[in-house]
Amino acid sequence: MRVLVVEDHARLATAVAEGLRREGMAVDLAFDGADALTHVTVHRYDVVVLDRDLPAVHGDEVCRALVQQRNETRVLMLTAASTIGDRVDGLGLGADDYLPKPFDFAELVARIRALARRAVAPLPPTLIRGDLALDSARREAFRGSRRLALTPKEFGLLECLLGAEGRIVSAEELLTRVWDETANPFTATVKTTIGRLRSKLGDPPVIETVREGGYRI
Repeated sequence: MRVLVVEDHARLATAVAEGLRREGMAVDLAFDGADALTHVTVHRYDVVVLDRDLPAVHGDEVCRALVQQRNETRVLMLTAASTIGDRVDGLGLGADDYLPKPFDFAELVARIRALARRAVAPLPPTLIRGDLALDSARREAFRGSRRLALTPKEFGLLECLLGAEGRIVSAEELLTRVWDETANPFTATVKTTIGRLRSKLGDPPVIETVREGGYRI
């Protein structure tokens, strides 16, 4: 899952991003509305967490622009304005959800995950292929009866590959879906992480490398 956090208070934005990354999400940051609009033209996001009161371009205008693009990105407005009227206005702009500050981080995570499920074709709660099983909500993966000790990136790769249901997934797509913009596209990051994941999955091998194509299970 890839998320864009748009918040002009750098300490809050960084803290939210770090917490979401610990939850296994790929997170980019934008500190004003203009920066946010630049990000969404370059990358595809499942969810944009959008502060309403932004410099450069107001959050309302960013929200309108996202809605007009008619893409699958979902918008969660995160703002200090907490009256019923403010919430109605935010949702009227086209936001998919609205969470006033201060907020409980666990609730933010739950709302982001709920919106992300609406951003793409819904997947079953548990992904199963052969003796592999992955529970996205509980962040657990098993091979047979053996629980797999996966890092967030390894879990994200396995989730993408299982969710593809046998389709070949390119390294570029995996980099986009599992990592954020700080990842260097010219490194062997995906290949290295796939190698570690293969080792943890054990034998017989289940991840196939398709030459000049990518990977599939």
